[in-house]
Amino acid sequence: MKSITAFWNWVSNNETILRNLQSEKPQIQKLYFFWLEKHLLYYSEGINCILIFPKNHRDHVELIISANGNREYFAQVLKLLEDVPSIPFWKFTAFIQPQESIDKMETHLEKPYVFKDIHLKASEYIYMTFEYDGIKKINMIVYLKNFTVYCNNKNLPQVIFITMNDIIGENFLYRNINFVEIAQIPEEDSGLIYLYDFQFFIDKMNLSK
Repeated sequence: MKSITAFWNWVSNNETILRNLQSEKPQIQKLYFFWLEKHLLYYSEGINCILIFPKNHRDHVELIISANGNREYFAQVLKLLEDVPSIPFWKFTAFIQPQESIDKMETHLEKPYVFKDIHLKASEYIYMTFEYDGIKKINMIVYLKNFTVYCNNKNLPQVIFITMNDIIGENFLYRNINFVEIAQIPEEDSGLIYLYDFQFFIDKMNLSK
């Protein structure tokens, strides 16, 4: 498909500046994020891409192609990755995979999520689930201590989605979660659970069925 070729050609032609985008001025970052998303949009409106920058500049930058948890677009993600070019210092991944160390989260040593103008750590999230009778999927509230800072930021739901995918994976999230609400951590937070324990909660829930 021409749109697939055009997307990978643009990535290949701009890979150097994309790989070093964190060092660029904010207006340059916004410009290249815009065109990266725009070229992907030409291929499919139902998928998204995420850039993960390493701590060490000599390590690989990762470009993740996501279906945003929508199974209707899984095939398009796989199709796009069939023609992925070989570019030094780059890693291309289909779907968001579990990748964060729970041990690091428990000690608050994991790397923060940097997504455009949002900086958050997964170890800062806590959650509460709703009763959802008759349906295997669950509803939940994810609480952030600095929700009031980001509450009007349109990118916040995507950051929460990315974090949850890192913990349990895109396929697993799609099968188990029905709805996610985001809110400020209440003053009385007893009984709430850290998000990095969510996998344990899901396993326990599945065993009780």
